[in-house]
Amino acid sequence: MAIKSYKPTTPSRRHMTVINYSELSKVEPEKSLLVTLKKHSGRNNTGRITVRHKGGGCRRKYRIIDFKRDKVGVPATVLTLEYDPNRSAHIALVEYQDGEKRYILAPNDLKVGDVIESGNGADIKTGNALALEFIPVGTFIHNIELKPGKGGQLARSAGIMAQLMAKENGFALIRLPSGELRNVPIGCMATIGQVGNTDHENVHVGKAGRKRHMGIRPTVRGSVMNPCDHPHGGGEGKAPIGRSGPVTPWGKPALGYKTRKKRNLTDKFIVKRRGAK
Repeated sequence: MAIKSYKPTTPSRRHMTVINYSELSKVEPEKSLLVTLKKHSGRNNTGRITVRHKGGGCRRKYRIIDFKRDKVGVPATVLTLEYDPNRSAHIALVEYQDGEKRYILAPNDLKVGDVIESGNGADIKTGNALALEFIPVGTFIHNIELKPGKGGQLARSAGIMAQLMAKENGFALIRLPSGELRNVPIGCMATIGQVGNTDHENVHVGKAGRKRHMGIRPTVRGSVMNPCDHPHGGGEGKAPIGRSGPVTPWGKPALGYKTRKKRNLTDKFIVKRRGAK
């Protein structure tokens, strides 16, 4: 999908680019698969901000996505390719032979009219979902389960794909987009191919207002705050950090500090960490 640019009629337009949506179907979303999405603006049940820089944004409905792909042995036809405001990837509306409609993540090169299928007897082609046990080694996959039947959790964003590297002892070794090598139970489902909308990473937002439409509020540097608001704050003029390294507003190390649990139960499944040499 191509990138669309504009004439520089204003300073913000000069470098602004968007995805060319001409390949998507110009239809309204399937009403039976829409759910009202309530905004929380990063606040918890007591009203306190637990996730900063969230708020505002355009009103939108949530599309119910079939991450499980558990309708086995029933072919489905792709009706439309649609935009989803809740994720970077595009979605596809498919209709099964029994009349049921579902949304799935749209893989790259999937087109309207294509027929896809789930189940271990499905062909190895883009859009089909099978257990890792029945997928050939070396195949590029996405929407990978971590536990059989739980639904896809890995490799779901635009342009992403993982690779099946090996299968042994009831586990499949998968190389994730981050470079991490991880063992996943061989009974977990995965979808063949790469997630669509591969040009998403090349889009230049161009102006602050567009970020506000996405529901992202401004981020302020700690060095321009007061000492009561941030450990980096205070001082006359451009003052240095005053510490051995940068920290978060709560005093925790900000660069290179591992936030993962020291004794995580899933550590045994990680063969090689991302960024490891």
